[in-house]
Amino acid sequence: MTEPKLTPPGDESLGELFGRLVEDAKAVGTAEVAYYRALAQSRLDDVRSSLWMGAAAATLMMAAFVALSVGLVLTLIPLVGPGLATLIVVGSCSAAAYLMGRLAWRHVKRVLGLVR
Repeated sequence: MTEPKLTPPGDESLGELFGRLVEDAKAVGTAEVAYYRALAQSRLDDVRSSLWMGAAAATLMMAAFVALSVGLVLTLIPLVGPGLATLIVVGSCSAAAYLMGRLAWRHVKRVLGLVR
C-alpha cells in the first residue's frame, strides 16, 4: 500500500479527500473479504474433520454390529440350530432397520416440508 501524504489540515482539495475515502473504502472491503474467506475456510476445515471422525465412528459401529450379530447367532445355535438362529438374527435386524428407516424417512419429509 502507498504511504498517505501528510499535509496540514485544510490544505487538501475535496477531490483528494474523496479519492482517499475511496481508497480507504477499497482497503476496508478487501480486508472484510479476506476475513470472511479465512473464517469460511476455518469452518470448512472443522466440518471436514467432523465428517472424517463421523465416518470412522460409523465404520466402527458397523463392525460392532456385525460382531454382535455373529455373537447372537453363535449363542442361539445350541438352542435352535444354525439355520433358525441365523433367520432369527437376520429377521430381527431387518425389522429394526425397517423401523429406523421409516422413522428417518418421516423425519426427512418433515424437514423438506412434504408433511405437516
